[in-house]
Amino acid sequence: MNEVIGDWKNYQAPAGAFRSRVILVTGAGQGIGEAAAMALAEHGATVILLGRNEKKLAKVYDAIEAAGYPQPAAIPFDLAKSGEAEIAQMAVLIQKEFGRLDGILHCANGFTHLSPLANQKMDEWVEMFKVNVAAPFVLNRALFPLLKEAPDASILLLGEHHAFAPNAYWGGYSVTKVGQKNLVEIAAAEWENMEHLRINLLVPGPIQSPFRLKTHPGETRESLPPTSAIVPAILYWMGDASRGQSGKTLVADIAVNKIEAEGNLSAVG
Repeated sequence: MNEVIGDWKNYQAPAGAFRSRVILVTGAGQGIGEAAAMALAEHGATVILLGRNEKKLAKVYDAIEAAGYPQPAAIPFDLAKSGEAEIAQMAVLIQKEFGRLDGILHCANGFTHLSPLANQKMDEWVEMFKVNVAAPFVLNRALFPLLKEAPDASILLLGEHHAFAPNAYWGGYSVTKVGQKNLVEIAAAEWENMEHLRINLLVPGPIQSPFRLKTHPGETRESLPPTSAIVPAILYWMGDASRGQSGKTLVADIAVNKIEAEGNLSAVG
């Protein structure tokens, strides 16, 4: 894997770096999605907030408006319960309302619970695969015409380190998350002649997110970096600083302030 150009983990996006850009953020109601949406809006982006919890989306929407950032949009949408037709309709809505799209940040995370394989159910695996892999694929495909026409467009999926360091009880979740790496690399290979369009996978590592609290309830919250610590890396990979860099899987182990490989995961930096 080629070396990354730029110090992305310490990136400081200039003011107005996303001015005039329209960015779709899935899982925008909380955690990394919320922090990223706020940061993108702060830097000038018109953010389309997508999530299944309408109240949480409204809270983020109101916070962006109260801060005086560009007016966002909110789309209550459950990726686990939606099919191709619903996603196609949403793509039409985005085209009609905005006429452009400059990026997709996939923060939605399909997770049921930790348990032995003997206790896991097929329906749980299917739901996690749908949210973590199939939905990003269909969203990318439905919105591809808009992304292809953008002067500079970026798709970023947020991964999880247990995909590359499989362990007991992570079962279907780990299996579905590792599929993101293949999706990214296949798409990057197919789009290699489109320098303005890129797709990458970013693995934040342990941080103070709602997901981490759910999977590690006994962990001391203060021992982890805040959710906002991953924002500089997100701004780098969503913005023009990362132009021409595609198909990469990156691990940002903020907790120890270094970039490292886990298991068979290729990390660059």
